[in-house]
Amino acid sequence: MASDKVIGIDLGTTYSCVAVMEGGKPTVIVNAEGARTTPSVVGFSRTGERIVGHLAKRQAVTNPSRTIQSIKREMGSNYRVNIDSVAYTPEQISAMILQKLRIDAEAYIGEELTKAVITCPAYFNDSQRQATRDAGQIAGLEVMRIINEPTASALAYGLDKLNEDAVILVYDLGGGTFDVSILEITDGVFEVKATNGNNRLGGDDFDQAVMEWMKAEFQKSQGIDLSNDLMAIQRLKETAEKTKIELSTAMMSEIHLPFLTADATGPKHLETTITRAKFNELTAQLVEATMEPLEQAMRDAGLSADQIENVLLVGGSTRIPAVQDAIKRYFQKDPVKSVNPDEAVALGAAIQGSILSGETQEVLLLDVTPLSLGIETAGGLFTKVIERNTTVPTSRTMTFTTTEDGQTTVEVHVLQGERELAKNNKSLAKFFLEGIPRTPRGVPKIEVSFDIDADGIVHVTGRDAGSGIKQSITIKRSSGLSRQEVERMERDAQEFAQQDHEQKEMINARIKGETLVMDADKTIAKYEGSVEDRYIEQVKTTLAVVKEALAGEPTAELVSQVAALDVALLELGKAIYAGARGGSSDGGGGRSEDSVRVEK
Repeated sequence: MASDKVIGIDLGTTYSCVAVMEGGKPTVIVNAEGARTTPSVVGFSRTGERIVGHLAKRQAVTNPSRTIQSIKREMGSNYRVNIDSVAYTPEQISAMILQKLRIDAEAYIGEELTKAVITCPAYFNDSQRQATRDAGQIAGLEVMRIINEPTASALAYGLDKLNEDAVILVYDLGGGTFDVSILEITDGVFEVKATNGNNRLGGDDFDQAVMEWMKAEFQKSQGIDLSNDLMAIQRLKETAEKTKIELSTAMMSEIHLPFLTADATGPKHLETTITRAKFNELTAQLVEATMEPLEQAMRDAGLSADQIENVLLVGGSTRIPAVQDAIKRYFQKDPVKSVNPDEAVALGAAIQGSILSGETQEVLLLDVTPLSLGIETAGGLFTKVIERNTTVPTSRTMTFTTTEDGQTTVEVHVLQGERELAKNNKSLAKFFLEGIPRTPRGVPKIEVSFDIDADGIVHVTGRDAGSGIKQSITIKRSSGLSRQEVERMERDAQEFAQQDHEQKEMINARIKGETLVMDADKTIAKYEGSVEDRYIEQVKTTLAVVKEALAGEPTAELVSQVAALDVALLELGKAIYAGARGGSSDGGGGRSEDSVRVEK
């Protein structure tokens, strides 16, 4: 039976995390490998086996072309990953990560889990949010809510401060995305005042800057361009990440990469040193790129730096000293470090899950839409119906009219963005109102209603006030997945989970089988002739079957074959002990030769 618990999942670009409420407090769930976060990495072995998390990350160097990383950056697009002639969508790859997190959480809680709150960057647009929800469904989860990552972090920070009033700013620099949100906490109400960000800026870009520098250093010293060497590039990428982390606490990092590549003269190595000053120089423009969204959010909220009481740093990349220095300069105060930047988002999602399940009742969350929504109007202009930073859920209606005499059809082109011209904004959907009565232009009243739900997902309705003709649409990206496709992928994921389970059973059966074979050989050699032949023969028969099975490729029958050998050995064991007990109770007449020798 499925648990009523709602888990909170931070589906990150480089690392993901899952948490749950226990005893009124959010708790991070340790994964099967014993870690508190899981790499958002999916790999496919040469035999087609799917690997997720730490195991996938470890084999990335030797298998770079079949390892997928940072897939979150492609959510909501028509990007595909081709493995063994199968085109995987970003939603499917993300679902594999979510499935791993769900299984780890079920092992921790001891119950089946079907409900989750999943976070996404505050600046994700509608199609990216839809993609996140689809990924959850493919993974077998009922997604109770999609909430913004900075908002989740604020919940984690403020749960024990419900009696305090404060204005806080959340600066969230993760592996692949950057968000900034400003929230006001009043009597347990968390109200988002403004949000901004950049979905293509994060720790990956800092790694890339270091990697490009190492590549250039290697070409300078060895005269070899590594750009097309996938294995070398993967090693550089991993080393760049480690170097970035090391330079967050040290002033210098030594780079040792032996046997990076080879040419006719032999193997080539990379041996160099990078200082924190050089790292800051390489990444200065990335740190600066975070300040513009921050300043825009401040303007949207109508606040000055001195009105922000606390700055909360979220995301592993906020450990970079240059990032912290930039925040200190802007706000003239040290940021808050009371929340683990790697875990805050998942903890907040777990809190939101407990709010939705009724477990936590003293907290209310009011989030906002990150981008303006509207339609294309005459002349290719973008007319906003709902302005950015409007509290959600919300609905707005505006009235439009026709531009031509006798017009019987109106196209409603829904867009998202901040630009004045429609072509410069993100197109979400188009639909038509047909059958409008023929009238002079300007007479019909076309009511366009936008409704944004608590997940930030958009529903649009167009209605001709005169005739009552109506058309509604829930926005789906044109290159995205239909509901049938999502459901098919969900079934495929469940089938894959069954395959994974069967494969695990066979691996366990092989290990157990090899152990039992050794035990059986030893037992037969020791006790053959001292117990009834039928017990020995039964073990020999089942042993031969298991040995034959282990010699080739394991099949589904291996589990039952090993179980049969286990039973035969148990029966033989009973016979051996029964014989031993019988021998000790016959007053010495039934003692074996070995016993007599010992007495001598």
